[in-house]
Amino acid sequence: MPVQAQGLRLMAVHAHPDDESSKGAATTAMYVEAGAEVMVVSCTGGERGDILNPRLKEDSHILRDLAQVRRDEMAAARAILGCGHTWLGFVDSGLPEGDPLPPLPEGCFALEPAEVTTEALVRVIREVRPHVITTYDEQGGYPHPDHVTCHVVTMAAFAAAGDPAAYPHAGAPWQPLKVYYNHTFTRSRVEAFHNAMLETGLDSPYADWLKDWKRGERRITTRVPCGDFFAVRDRALMAHATQVDPDGAWFKVPLELQQRVWPTEDYELALSHLPFVEGEDDLFAGIGAPAEADALATSGSLRIAYDGRTTAPPESPEGEAD
Repeated sequence: MPVQAQGLRLMAVHAHPDDESSKGAATTAMYVEAGAEVMVVSCTGGERGDILNPRLKEDSHILRDLAQVRRDEMAAARAILGCGHTWLGFVDSGLPEGDPLPPLPEGCFALEPAEVTTEALVRVIREVRPHVITTYDEQGGYPHPDHVTCHVVTMAAFAAAGDPAAYPHAGAPWQPLKVYYNHTFTRSRVEAFHNAMLETGLDSPYADWLKDWKRGERRITTRVPCGDFFAVRDRALMAHATQVDPDGAWFKVPLELQQRVWPTEDYELALSHLPFVEGEDDLFAGIGAPAEADALATSGSLRIAYDGRTTAPPESPEGEAD
């Protein structure tokens, strides 16, 4: 793991405000401290997110203007993480419930034309010029329509951003070198926390999760050691006060236990224009100095060197946040 990443640029593309704090936030904080530029992109404003904090369910200010509350929470989380942030500008699709599922609301992110959403992200990529992008897997990490759409849009924009013929009015071509899927909940990680809590005499919040687990394991290619930044991650997540229950499962595992048992945030390399070497512990592995990376990203001659994409259909565990 490099002690500094001065001049390198990372973009984390997420569906809603709060996702950046529940998925990869310790990685973000670590790279910011190491000198990298990290830009979080929120595809939607989270306007249809539930109020998951029981203490705030009847708060009149929140009920009156949830959209502005989500923006204020995002600003607070961004300040804690030290990263940049931009809104892609689309409207939250909500999480449909019922049998049969109701139709998605008109004008939402998941129903926008693909060329519209892709161009919007291509513009941001060409402006920010990230060397590496992170997002969700093909199932969205869990099957929320905005998460699945976020994956589709990110992968389309990754392919188009370096093509001068694609969206020519959206800025000068820039080809990110790698795109990763972030993986917060894997069975092995949840099981490790569950067993460690039982061994230390603590009640585990994960017994029912593991009993009902349906999700297949993903291939983890890259484990970023960022346990020293778990406390920053938790502060950023708590800044999204409407979206987390401070007494919920997210915060039941003691910080020291997390740092001892699973001190990494884990990623799956999906596509790379650089060769992949097993045992990565750095999202910038193989990229080299910023000037070299910039030259590659604008060379116009890159080819895919590694394709780790899969069509496996994992199911979501219980308890995922919006």
